[in-house]
Amino acid sequence: MGRQRRWRDGVGALVVGEGLDRVRVPLEIAGSYRARTKGLLGRDAVDGAMLLTPANSVHTLRMRMPIDVAYLDRGLTVIAVRTMRPGRLGRPRLRSRHVLEAEAGAMERWGVRVGARVEIAEGREG
Repeated sequence: MGRQRRWRDGVGALVVGEGLDRVRVPLEIAGSYRARTKGLLGRDAVDGAMLLTPANSVHTLRMRMPIDVAYLDRGLTVIAVRTMRPGRLGRPRLRSRHVLEAEAGAMERWGVRVGARVEIAEGREG
């Protein structure tokens, strides 16, 4: 399949769906160890979503809000979606290469569900 894509810390857009049902969501990309470690800690809300990459599990220890978590394989296909309350440890997903985090309820609104394929657009969206 070739070399796996590696993202750098930054911003972009999460693109979900196709055609007229396509949804674009503001995205923060956490590609460094430091950014992945911090994640959404210390926040009361998130505007859009955060991509942790590479990652196959997350925790909500010291978080202030419940979050939706989507586990993505190397082809950006969703393999699991969970809502996690603060103070929880998520179990690792063996096929997961990336993890999306968003406020609880957001994934369902955007159409992020098992089997869906998402796209990541890097850079500022205008």
